[in-house]
Amino acid sequence: MNHKWNYQPPSQEHTEAAKALAKETGISPILCKLLLERGITSAAEAKRFFRPQLNELHDPFLMKDMNIAVERLNQAMGRKERIMVYGDYDVDGTTAVALVYKFLQQFYSNIDYYIPDRYNEGYGVSVKGVNYAYETGVKLIIVLDCGIKAVDEIAYAKEKGIDFIICDHHVPDDVLPPAVAILNAKRIDNLYPYDHLSGCGVGFKFMQAFALNNGIEFHQLTPLLDLVAVSVASDIVPIMGENRVLTHHGLKQLNSNPSVGLKAIIDVCGLSDKEITVGDIVFKIGPRINASGRIQNGKEAVELLIEKDFSSALEKANQINQYNETRKDLDKTMTEEANRIVERLEELADRRSIVIYNEAWHKGVIGIVASRLTEIYYRPAVVLTRTDNLATGSARSVSGFDVYKAIEHCRDLLENFGGHTYAAGLSMKVENVEEFTRRFEAYVTEHILPEQTSAVIDIDAEIDFRDITPKFHADLKKFNPFGPDNHKPIFCTHNVYDYGTSKVVGRDQEHIKLELVDNKSNNVMNGIAFGQSSQARYIKTKRSFDICYTIEENTHKRGEVQLQIEDIKPSEE
Repeated sequence: MNHKWNYQPPSQEHTEAAKALAKETGISPILCKLLLERGITSAAEAKRFFRPQLNELHDPFLMKDMNIAVERLNQAMGRKERIMVYGDYDVDGTTAVALVYKFLQQFYSNIDYYIPDRYNEGYGVSVKGVNYAYETGVKLIIVLDCGIKAVDEIAYAKEKGIDFIICDHHVPDDVLPPAVAILNAKRIDNLYPYDHLSGCGVGFKFMQAFALNNGIEFHQLTPLLDLVAVSVASDIVPIMGENRVLTHHGLKQLNSNPSVGLKAIIDVCGLSDKEITVGDIVFKIGPRINASGRIQNGKEAVELLIEKDFSSALEKANQINQYNETRKDLDKTMTEEANRIVERLEELADRRSIVIYNEAWHKGVIGIVASRLTEIYYRPAVVLTRTDNLATGSARSVSGFDVYKAIEHCRDLLENFGGHTYAAGLSMKVENVEEFTRRFEAYVTEHILPEQTSAVIDIDAEIDFRDITPKFHADLKKFNPFGPDNHKPIFCTHNVYDYGTSKVVGRDQEHIKLELVDNKSNNVMNGIAFGQSSQARYIKTKRSFDICYTIEENTHKRGEVQLQIEDIKPSEE
């Protein structure tokens, strides 16, 4: 697979600290090294990390403007004003709208929700949305997962007598919109202790504050945590700190008693009898919710997420599943087309970024195509299509590179942009695409590190098969939920051999099912190497090779482990 393996052996000091922590916790020194890397240095901190508690959530009133937001919401309810919950059409936006709408609907009926159309209105707060709110008598709009840059639209709403409460997590500009309250932990003047919440997470904090202020017990909020977990996993925000607590308990909710809408999606994904993980959300649940806004309208996703009747929910989930199939076909075709364009780019080997434009592409899928290109070429990628008279698109980044800053550097060429470190949206005049491409490339070239543009596998620890005991696996599982800033550890074992029973599997014989032994123990380990059947011939020669892998639960044999092989290399003799 041509990956470079990167392993930094721990220093003597680090090794000693890991041994000391192992003595204190009863956890293997190998895993204690990983705890230290996550800033966990004592048994008490390890316990807190492994067993996140809801009482560790921060006081929501620490967030700037929270008291004003709660006061304005209370006032709207007291005056029986019409309230609209407004959100973006992606997973984070639709889960956020569903969460706030579902919670408030228990106490108040004069409430509506709105998701802008990706094709007619575009991202964020639209004039069309404000006009609809005005025509239906709305006096307060709670906007989620967008709004932080909607200065003109919110000023226009204000003229029409409509107030806004913004719940966003995208990076704000210097000039903030004229909203009544702006809840965003990334505000420069904000003192909230955690600034990586998802948009849905900010909505949850708002509802937590509202509940506190109105004497509503916290346990009435816990059924909504499944939506927060789906948003955190799908929006690729760090899964440490407060997000870890929310996701840990959200996954519990998702596995034990999911909401009717999510239960229907779980059934349609074929996840009913499985313990749902962050990976299942990222690859199965999230894409289906997203497909609604990509192919049709995000409003359908909200309708599903707030549905109370299971048979109706199942019908809606099947419809959304169909959108996902359409999305997959579009995604495949467009990625192939994008690849052909990239391969024809001059001096591709010397470029540090990829910017491509095709006015015929489907706007709903360009973000996915940008992600695919970063995976294939290890470069930040911007994929643009034409919407009316503008080139609009999505940017995705590689590990450790802030693509938002790169786009911000070209802001004078843009009509609009927004996002965060790894994902952003942007629009510009078509005639600016060429200059944007040049300036974006110049910025990336100057700021990206060589290791960020090559296929590197970062190895967390070198171990032998004898280290992988049932206790080791049980302790490793406590590191869940995995995600950014708490990635799934990658291990390496040297000098392993085929036990004699490894074989090529898969519809196109593209994977290898492995049974392996190393020279330190008699343990036979099961493994699966996806898409690596080209290595099968070498494996069968009975010569030794090195593997790097993650440790997974064997889905067919409960309690047993299976190695998911990331890469295979002949051992150095």
